[in-house]
Amino acid sequence: MFERPEGGQVVVLASVNFGDPDYLESLSELNLLASGAGLTVADVVQGRRDRPDPAHFVGSGKADEIAESARAHGADLVIFNHELSPVQERNLEKRMQCRVLDRTALILHIFALRARTNEGKLQVELAQLRHYATRLVRGWTHLERQKGGIGMRGGPGETQLELDRRLIAGKIKTIESRLAKLERTRAMQRRARQRGGVISVSLVGYTNAGKSTLFNSLTHAGVYAADKLFATLDTTSRKLWLPEAGQVILSDTVGFITHLPHTLVAAFHATLEETVHADLLLHVVDSASPNRDRQVEEVNKVLAEIGADRVPQIVVMNKIDLSGLAPMEARDECDNIARVALSALNGAGIELLRKALIEFVLARRNPTTQQIETESYGLE
Repeated sequence: MFERPEGGQVVVLASVNFGDPDYLESLSELNLLASGAGLTVADVVQGRRDRPDPAHFVGSGKADEIAESARAHGADLVIFNHELSPVQERNLEKRMQCRVLDRTALILHIFALRARTNEGKLQVELAQLRHYATRLVRGWTHLERQKGGIGMRGGPGETQLELDRRLIAGKIKTIESRLAKLERTRAMQRRARQRGGVISVSLVGYTNAGKSTLFNSLTHAGVYAADKLFATLDTTSRKLWLPEAGQVILSDTVGFITHLPHTLVAAFHATLEETVHADLLLHVVDSASPNRDRQVEEVNKVLAEIGADRVPQIVVMNKIDLSGLAPMEARDECDNIARVALSALNGAGIELLRKALIEFVLARRNPTTQQIETESYGLE
């Protein structure tokens, strides 16, 4: 019988290079994710393969090397920078005799730590249940034991595995029902704003691009902002008054990351609806990041996945205080402001963004300006 080991705070990271050009950045993100989860990284074991091993993801020799590193550093947790199948996860734990998690599980854990609102907590719990439900399959041999006879919970002959599956399915259904009610309330509020002619603007971007700092700079909301991945998860909306243009609703949303778990995208559907139904997206980009182009692609990929790729965008090149850029604006062929460079931290260039927002709102409210409905603000 194989019981899953308990995890701890000291961790060994494992990463395999399959020829991905963004391998080093992904590994750096894994270190940041682990640190953000409050874990102590004792060692990083790397390897190179052409394709994953079906049984252990890495070869048996590399699995033993990772296990030896964990024992040498007193680590009782190994985190892989990849998505593991349930069978691979179980085989690795059995071979290494320590808890093994994949990148998806780590991100889910961080989301669980950071969620503050009731809706956010429900969304994270739903994502976790959907993820760990797959881990019941051949994951724990003790779940294959038969339950008792007549009158026992679970029925005659029902295995513990079948019972757990049924309990998880019921829990998922309950959470989905509660989230659906919250989504209907959110939709009613959104329709009320639309009837009132209030323009909705959503901040989107790669995690740690500075969305929350920019949100605070524009609205003085004082939401939590920190230099770490997924510092804030729950969507926050505030009224923003623009001279000449009036009031708009500005929303700060969850950041995106490479290989964002599909379970999270699905679970946060209600929250991301604010992005889909926004009148304008402010796509915040870390201008100081050497991987900013790929980060822009990742964000746009998720936006397309949730159906928000047709919403107009203004690209906000943030952190110019670190990249050495000067505050600037760039216009497209229709003379609309498509890009702004600024620093949300020190306020340089913020007025250029306010100007861009005012122009957008006035154009949207002007019935003689029709091209605004079809223009896509963004990178050329």
